[in-house]
Amino acid sequence: MNEIARPNNLDAFWMPYSANRAFKANPRMLARAEGMYYYTNDNREILDGTAGLWCCNAGHGRREIVEAIQRQAAVLDFAPTFQMGHPIAFQAAARLAEITPEGMDRVFFTNSGSESADTALKIALAYHRARGEAGRTRLIGRERGYHGVGFGGMSVGGIGTNRKQFGAMLPYVDHLPHTLDLARNAFSAGLPAHGAEAADALEALVALHGAETIAAVMVEPVAGSTGVLPPPEGYLARLRAICDRHGILLIFDEVITGFGRMGTNFGAERLGTTPDIMTMAKGLTNAAVPMGAVAVGHGIYDAIVHGAPAGIELFHGYTYSGHPLASAAAIATMDLQRAEDLPGRARAIEPYWERSMHSLRGLANVIDIRNAGLIAGIELSPRAGKPTDRAVRVFQRCFDAGLLIRTTGDIIALSPPLIVETAHVDRIVETLGDAIRAEAA
Repeated sequence: MNEIARPNNLDAFWMPYSANRAFKANPRMLARAEGMYYYTNDNREILDGTAGLWCCNAGHGRREIVEAIQRQAAVLDFAPTFQMGHPIAFQAAARLAEITPEGMDRVFFTNSGSESADTALKIALAYHRARGEAGRTRLIGRERGYHGVGFGGMSVGGIGTNRKQFGAMLPYVDHLPHTLDLARNAFSAGLPAHGAEAADALEALVALHGAETIAAVMVEPVAGSTGVLPPPEGYLARLRAICDRHGILLIFDEVITGFGRMGTNFGAERLGTTPDIMTMAKGLTNAAVPMGAVAVGHGIYDAIVHGAPAGIELFHGYTYSGHPLASAAAIATMDLQRAEDLPGRARAIEPYWERSMHSLRGLANVIDIRNAGLIAGIELSPRAGKPTDRAVRVFQRCFDAGLLIRTTGDIIALSPPLIVETAHVDRIVETLGDAIRAEAA
C-alpha cells in the first residue's frame, strides 16, 4: 500500500468545515480516485454522488488534465502576474471568454469561489466609484445564500452559522428572503411554479435604503450549499429587471452551476438571465488545481480600466492569479468539456435523474425533493431535539455502503460527475433509499 495514503498522525491537520474530534476518532479516508469512484485505503470502492464538492464534473483522474498539468510544470512552474505576464494565463482567459455568456469576456483570475465572491464585490464597488457614484456601497445578498468564506462573501451570504462565530461582518449589507416555499412548492420537478414575487423584496430594499446607495445584488442561480434551492420560474428575470430599473449590478455566483452542471455552460444560459458579473471556480479546472474566476462585460471593465488615471486601475489581486498550472488545468478541462459535450451529456440524462430522485418520495421522513440540472436535494424531517442527526446518520450509512453523498442540515445534496450513467443513478437511489429507511425511527 502507498505509505502516503496511510497517515499515522491525524493531529496536525485542522480540517475545514469538519467535526474534527468525531472524524479523528473514526476517520474516513479517500486514498485515490478514478472516473466515477473514490477508493479507500483498503481499496473499497465509493461511488461519488457529489463530484467531490460539486467540482469534479468530468470525473476523477482524467488523463488529459493530468498530462496538461505535468507538461506545464516542466515548462514554467510559476510566474507572477503583477505588472508582467505569462502566455498560458492569457490563453486560459481567452478560452474561458469563449464560453461565458455573450459580452462577458473580461476575466479576472482568483484561486477559489471565496476569492471570486470577494473580487466580484470589489469590482462592483470600483465600477460605481469610477462612474462617479461612490455612494453606492450597499451590497445585497439573500438568506440561505453561500458565497464562500471571505468576509465579503460571508457578509453577503445568508448562513447564520458562518457569521455568528466571527461577529464582524461588512457594514451596509442587507438580504433578500430565500425562495424555499414548501407549502406551495414541495416535490417540484425542476423549477418551482410559485414564488417569482419574492424578487420584489428588492424593491422594498430600494425604498428603504435608496437606489443611490446600492451597488450590487449577489445570488446563486441555484443555491446549492444550503440545500439545493432552485429559483421559482421567472424569479431571476424579475430580479434582473429590478436591478436594471435602479442601476444596480446583478452578480451570479456560478461556482456550482457553471461548467455543465445545469446542462449548459452556465446556469445563466439555462435559466435565461444574464448577470453583469459572474463568479466561477470548482468545475473550471475539474478541481485538479485550485482556481476561480470572475467574468464581466465591456462596460464594467472599461469604466474601471479606461476611466482610471495612468497606473494600476484596480488595487486587487492574488499572488496565484492565473497560476500556470491552474491555467493549464483550466484549458484542458474546457477542451474536455467541449470534446465530450459534458453539458449535453448532463442534459440528456437529466430526465432520468429527475425521475429517479423523485422516486424516493413517500419514504418515511422525506418531506421534500428538489432538483435542477444534475443537482438534487432531499430534505428529511429532523429528529426532535437533534437537528442534523438523521441526515448525518444517513451519510454514514451511505458511505459504509459505498456511496458518497453530502449533507447540509437535514438535507441530502447530490451532484454527481457529469459522466454519470443510468446504472450509477440507480445505485445512488437504491443505496440512499436503504439508508433513509434504516433511519426511519
